[in-house]
Amino acid sequence: MKVFGSSGTRGVVGEEFTPEFVSRVAAAAAATWDAERVALGRDTRTSGRTFADAAAAGVTAAGVDVERLGVVPTPSLVRYCEVEAVPGVMITASHNPPEFNGVKLVGDDGIELPVNRLEVVEERLLAEEPTTVSWDRMGDSRRVPDANDEYVAEMLEAIDRDAVADADLTVALDPGHGAGALTSPEFFRELGCDVVTVNAQPDGHFPGRDPEPVEANLDDLGRLVRAADADVGIAHDGDADRAIFFDEAGEYVEGDASLAALAARDLGEGDTTVAAVNVSQRLVDVCEAAGANLELTPIGSTNIITRIKELWREGESVPIAGEGNGGVFFPDYRLVRDGAFIAAKFLELLAERDATVGEIVAPYEDYTNVRENLSYDSDDQLDAMLEAAEAYAADADAEPDTKDGYRLDYGDAWVLVRPSGTEPKVRVYAESADPERAASLARDVREALEAAKADAAA
Repeated sequence: MKVFGSSGTRGVVGEEFTPEFVSRVAAAAAATWDAERVALGRDTRTSGRTFADAAAAGVTAAGVDVERLGVVPTPSLVRYCEVEAVPGVMITASHNPPEFNGVKLVGDDGIELPVNRLEVVEERLLAEEPTTVSWDRMGDSRRVPDANDEYVAEMLEAIDRDAVADADLTVALDPGHGAGALTSPEFFRELGCDVVTVNAQPDGHFPGRDPEPVEANLDDLGRLVRAADADVGIAHDGDADRAIFFDEAGEYVEGDASLAALAARDLGEGDTTVAAVNVSQRLVDVCEAAGANLELTPIGSTNIITRIKELWREGESVPIAGEGNGGVFFPDYRLVRDGAFIAAKFLELLAERDATVGEIVAPYEDYTNVRENLSYDSDDQLDAMLEAAEAYAADADAEPDTKDGYRLDYGDAWVLVRPSGTEPKVRVYAESADPERAASLARDVREALEAAKADAAA
């Protein structure tokens, strides 16, 4: 059994994800850390309080004090862990639908646990080693009311507030009813922006839209940009560690395009950036133009974090890294994906260039991305689809990269098949300058996988 995927552990509430499981994860983490206190935060999900209570019970039963931050964005918890030098537990399923919840673990250095440290916690959890201490050694619990205020204040010090304010920007913001609703509106107003919002009430039912900030979920934001004549639209996921943008016409901007624009600003000769195997050609081209190196990892923030820390130990400069889903790292500030900070850096870019969003991303709009998800109901169906992907790759006129799934690069296009690390799905990605080419590559692979899944279900 593998507990931790590409970004913590997640599951459907009441099925594989239960209070007992969360308590055991938190207790195993607390015992592994050998810490005196642990920070605990959660996003807005309706199940969040229950699972935060379960995590607190696991931590205190292991003899460790717990500091409860309440509803916070993941980067707010991460900042607290770094400043206070304490490890942390974040109850969140990030972009997953409302019926999901999850756990992210953060070290006392303020960085989500890398793969090797997650494996230690997982081994302890699966070995079912005792973690409960005697009655007189159990930990205490206290509330920390000001973590979000301090998080916003620190970001304001790290952004060129004068430049952003002088640009006189109108920001249309969609926090998606998530934890960012408690911090991002204030943050952008403090930057000197005129802020209009939609889906900005914290609500774990996510009544306005699903937490994932993909184009299909963001119609309200596009309409708001147009109605308010806004300069930019910004959307977050459930725990506000991602930022997706809309241009001044209310049109969705591909995350790969905004990542490329930010990377072009920050990368220089000899720098290194880190991305996942579904990296867009846009970022490849930016690296070539800047004379920068590109390192690829399996998909997921923990894998990117692990590689960045390795590069740091080798003396490499990594000013920016991330994925095209809106999750961008600025490691020189903090090694965390931070939706509000990502958006603020994009606002700086608009101010510096005195340009519109459309003008900023125009050089990076030549490629079309297609992403499809195939759900499965059993391990047999998953195995059948992965075997079909392997067979497809073997027959393809391209050398497969098997770092994470199967990536086939055809020169003018590429396609990637991999199982999700957070959901019972197999993901198919394709990209090409020709929309029909991207669509046909994704369709061909999807049909092969669907046939295999049907055979396994028969």
